[in-house]
Amino acid sequence: MHDGDAALALQALGWILSDEPRAERLLGLTGLAPDELRASLGEQATLAAILSFLTGHENDLVACADALQVPPASIAAAAQRLEGTTA
Repeated sequence: MHDGDAALALQALGWILSDEPRAERLLGLTGLAPDELRASLGEQATLAAILSFLTGHENDLVACADALQVPPASIAAAAQRLEGTTA
């Protein structure tokens, strides 16, 4: 796991959690309860799920990338690395 990818996922999580409906959608799609999410933040699979959530919703991906001042492709590449699929 790249430290930069983990940091990006945690920054993205902060952005996701800043909007209650978006946060609820993340929890619903991942199947994690808030306590489970908090407890698993050091796990690569959880970090990958956070970024995959964004890559699956282009509007959120672009908005998050803008907020974090990174290209959307950087978030997508980090998601792939965390998932172990490429990049």
